[in-house]
Amino acid sequence: MQNVSVAIIPGDGIGNETVRAGRRVLDAAAELDGGIKFEYTEFEWGCAYYLRHGEMAPKGFLNTLANFDTILLGAVGYPGVPDHVSLWGLLLPIRRGFEQYVNLRPVRILRGVVSPLRGRNPGDVNFVCIRENTEGEYSNMGGRLHAGLPHEVVVQNTVFTRVGTERIIRYAYQLAANAPRKRLCGATKSNGINYTMPYWDEIFNEIGEREFPEVNRWLCHIDALAANFVLKPDEFDVVVASNLFGDILTDLGGAIMGSIGMAASANINPERRYPSMFEPVHGSAPDIAGRGIANPVGQIWSVSLMLEHLGRADLGKAVLDAVEDVLEEGRVRTPDLGGRNTTDEMTDAVIARLAQRLR
Repeated sequence: MQNVSVAIIPGDGIGNETVRAGRRVLDAAAELDGGIKFEYTEFEWGCAYYLRHGEMAPKGFLNTLANFDTILLGAVGYPGVPDHVSLWGLLLPIRRGFEQYVNLRPVRILRGVVSPLRGRNPGDVNFVCIRENTEGEYSNMGGRLHAGLPHEVVVQNTVFTRVGTERIIRYAYQLAANAPRKRLCGATKSNGINYTMPYWDEIFNEIGEREFPEVNRWLCHIDALAANFVLKPDEFDVVVASNLFGDILTDLGGAIMGSIGMAASANINPERRYPSMFEPVHGSAPDIAGRGIANPVGQIWSVSLMLEHLGRADLGKAVLDAVEDVLEEGRVRTPDLGGRNTTDEMTDAVIARLAQRLR
């Protein structure tokens, strides 16, 4: 029996609803399989905790999380707490403290979903974005001088280290080398950002030439790349990008798929020295929080990625296949997909199809 300890952080807004869905699917998969068991500990950290205590999580919370095998997160952020407070108080410390430098976000048109891209069908678009997750444009360096005065100055520094740049690009090459077409696209903007991006380009080409000559690689400026996500999404196998570029591109990827509510992500520490964290791409969606109509697919797909990371790619595939079965059947859909069903009804349908696949 494989025993897995899971830290559950529902967070804010619809995170409470989607995390419950993800946990139900994990439990169903474990019961049906019989070879894995999940033990959960839930933490109430987030914006509500901040409003009571003045911090997003208690001091030393990383030491608490370090004792778990993996982390399942719902969403972070809610009205009344500035976004930079919520993000820098919980999510980013986890990603950085645990060296989760790989942010993996699949972009795929699932069976049963109509993409807003005309003429693109399931199977036509299927690639993964690898986003650098610990430095780059989201580095916590800079400040404000002469605040509030007419001559106020604000500086935000971008930091690219050789270690950080090499390790994320190498990870992307490794994925591309195992992809059927062996294609890797690097997002850049070296024609306008004249220090960090040429450096990124140099390392991208150095690693490709030296270690992965079999991979068909090319660099693409971020503006053109965003356009090609819409015009030529079938060209991509793996896309690697810096922190900011990867963040923006993958929200576009969620839109290509038909709803950002279906977009999943994994924050991975490849060396497995620390726990990795799995979360949907969507935010806390305060406009629908508490109504029970949030799309759970992004969270359930994140659970599928978790299972894969835990060495149970078979179970992870079965979970995602069950999601696609439900979407293809078309009887159960949440409002963002044009239906009227609830989060729980969507989850029930996925679990029922999962049972059919695993029995």
